[in-house]
Amino acid sequence: MSLVGKKAPLFSVPAVIEGEEIVEDFSLEQYIGKKDVIFFFYPKDFTFVCPTEILAFQEKLEEFEKRGVAVVGASCDTEESHLAWLNTPKAEGGIQGVTYPIIADPVKTVAHNFGVLAGDWNYNEEGELTYQGLPVAYRATFLIDKEGTIRHETVNDLPLGRNIDEMLRLIDALRHVEKYGEVCPANWEEGKEAMAATREGVASYLSKN
Repeated sequence: MSLVGKKAPLFSVPAVIEGEEIVEDFSLEQYIGKKDVIFFFYPKDFTFVCPTEILAFQEKLEEFEKRGVAVVGASCDTEESHLAWLNTPKAEGGIQGVTYPIIADPVKTVAHNFGVLAGDWNYNEEGELTYQGLPVAYRATFLIDKEGTIRHETVNDLPLGRNIDEMLRLIDALRHVEKYGEVCPANWEEGKEAMAATREGVASYLSKN
């Protein structure tokens, strides 16, 4: 079930911030009224596609900050695992140099509440609680506005990495909609023509494109 248009689930969990400090009660509520948030899940520390994405977000962090957007990562690992990976050099498969927050969700409640857990708990015929599937999060990305409302979500299967530039494009589109009241058509980019959400607006746009 999509969360677009709904309030982002609340949580308060441990996280590593600035690549070196563990905090015990990190929450996205700190950004409400202040910043939009790109909140993304990745499957697991010390793996393969994950560090390429995490480092790609770091490489574009200045672009997100210029737009007033916070970046927050999450996985079902512990905060200690995050910290160990953050202290591992890139030449050894680590993510040293990443400064944005990465939350720890070892009990998997955050991933479950966002609907991105790659498995679930069920009771077997004996009434015993079992877990079916993989105990990790899919590669999910949420754009959450300043009001705490989810405006966009994508969920990739485990082997499929994300395009970070697409996240920036979506933020630019949201800014344009908020500022001008227009809607952004397919493949819209900053500086290109948008259109009014009317029959006349779409007719005018299509006649020129």
